[in-house]
Amino acid sequence: MNTPLARSLWIPIAVALALTGGCSEVASSGGDGSITDLMKARNLSEADVSAALKTYTPTGRHDEYITFASGGHGGNLIVIGVPSMRILKYVGVFTPEPWQGYGYGDQTDSLMVQGMRDGRQIKWGDMHHPALSETNAEYDGKYIFVNDKANPRVAVIDLRDFITTQIVSTELIECDHGATMVTPNTEYVIESSQYPAPLGGRYAPIEKWNEEYRGAVIFWKFDRDKGKIVPDQSFAIELPPYMQDLADAGRLDSDGWVFINSFNTERAYGGNLEGKDPLEKGASQNDMDYLHMIDWRKAEKVVAAGKTKTIVGMRVIALDTAIAEGLLYFVPEPKSPHGIDVTPDGKEMVVGGKLDTHCTVYNFAMMKKLIDAKEFASKDPYGVPILDFKKSIRGQCEIGLGPLHTQFDNQGFAYTSVFIDTQIAKWSLADLKVVDKIDVHYNVGHLVTAEGDTASPDGKYLIAMNKWSIDRFNKVGPLLPQNFQLIDLNGSKMQLLYDMPLPLGEPHYAQMIKADKLNPIEMYTPIGTNPLTHAKDPAATTADTARIERKDDGVHVYMSAIRSHFKPDIIRVKEGDRVHLHITNVEQAFDATHGFCINSHNVNLSLEPGKHCNVTFVADRPGVFPYYCTEFCSALHLEMAGYLLVEPK
Repeated sequence: MNTPLARSLWIPIAVALALTGGCSEVASSGGDGSITDLMKARNLSEADVSAALKTYTPTGRHDEYITFASGGHGGNLIVIGVPSMRILKYVGVFTPEPWQGYGYGDQTDSLMVQGMRDGRQIKWGDMHHPALSETNAEYDGKYIFVNDKANPRVAVIDLRDFITTQIVSTELIECDHGATMVTPNTEYVIESSQYPAPLGGRYAPIEKWNEEYRGAVIFWKFDRDKGKIVPDQSFAIELPPYMQDLADAGRLDSDGWVFINSFNTERAYGGNLEGKDPLEKGASQNDMDYLHMIDWRKAEKVVAAGKTKTIVGMRVIALDTAIAEGLLYFVPEPKSPHGIDVTPDGKEMVVGGKLDTHCTVYNFAMMKKLIDAKEFASKDPYGVPILDFKKSIRGQCEIGLGPLHTQFDNQGFAYTSVFIDTQIAKWSLADLKVVDKIDVHYNVGHLVTAEGDTASPDGKYLIAMNKWSIDRFNKVGPLLPQNFQLIDLNGSKMQLLYDMPLPLGEPHYAQMIKADKLNPIEMYTPIGTNPLTHAKDPAATTADTARIERKDDGVHVYMSAIRSHFKPDIIRVKEGDRVHLHITNVEQAFDATHGFCINSHNVNLSLEPGKHCNVTFVADRPGVFPYYCTEFCSALHLEMAGYLLVEPK
């Protein structure tokens, strides 16, 4: 292949193997020859090599961006480097994560209990929408929030150590979807319901849908200083029984407002075994659904004035009050919308209707003028004012079949996933015209661009989050991985760079942040820090203070861990004793992590340098139970062990 690129590119064989997957055909056919030989051996085009060079990240070099992707049914968060597309970490959130010891015996057990629903501990989640904390509508790299659609919960992850520190839930709603978007200074974390139900978990016949079923949007108050959601400072607004979908917070010009789209203004609820239309047919009749506009700053004042009711411990602004106080307005939107995305300048909102072919651009100033003038086209059956559609939009861009979700760059372009056409469309916000399209594989859902949900997006890279992969990878049975495809936005034409299989649930959404905005710690200081409080634990232990004490509530073991032993390495208790382990990794060397597990007791910990863990269990069976370090830490790693001796009664 005698092209200028092939003649000019000469790279070592090891780099070529890394670029192209290390195929043995290269070693046998290409030897240590030129890039041309390697390209011939692998049947690679110039475009293939160009794409490989744009993603290849040599050993020791770091990625420019970090993407946080939802783990879908896995209930965890996936951390991915860009452009390398290397998975760097899974963060346990709603489900146990063995390597990090999350949910396996230490204080994270009690953390997961925070997410109980109806008195049940739920150890799975359907994570959908990560949201990074913001300062002045820019990612600040401090926290990230995630939701569980199936069992409506919101979790806080501290990006100092990428550890989940809080899970909150309310039985006000039965599922969520428009979560966990944040307001521009992370005053609130937003969680809106999707499928209507009687608020508070009570029962009502489904035939009472119009009268008894409702949606709600929850504004979880976030305390930046403490890094915690404060439930008793949070509130909700009751919504009509449409199916609310994604949400986004206004910024700059539209600061103080939240936008939520919806579907099923028909208020259909199915009954296909009872002689009625299936839900999806009933919910797809109207040409328009309703974009919700909510004035959250005014809602704060209504709450402060005490104009709320209390449902299962949550302060709720009733629907009638929201209407009377001017908190809630509707704007028609093309049918079955999914994405609602505020433009970087906050002046406009983009909606894609899955059963429409357009992206519709709503203008905030035009809508606010109609609201201030009380110029409404009509009201919905519950009395919510409805703005005139044509007077609320600047225009529409013809996108294709199934526009879904939109992100932005810093050049005035928008990028929309087109589900049915299985493409990404690049279009101009200025003149509402498509300038480029690229095929993706296949059935794209969400997409993410670098810093794409902020007031100053970077563009540069885009990840298409595709639901199907079909022929992209080796066959692994009927359940196939998702496919994250990295796309280069730096040229006039979009270029597909990389296919990345994601075999971890069904990831839904992601956010991509500049890596240099993150400032994670290298170790816990002071020694003995509890990761859930980021303060020294009262039971922190050093080698000099290691001991075993019998107290009224059981046997307390104060243990230190250091290469290559635990102290104590023999623990003697009696059958039936409640055992409290307090373990501190006293190392202060970067990456000097130890593990700790006890045979047959479901205790499994990750002890990063300086970290302290507390574990409680009942020694309910006599026997001899080895414990050992699970993290290969030194030449004497296998000798880093001990015994729990449980004497019979």
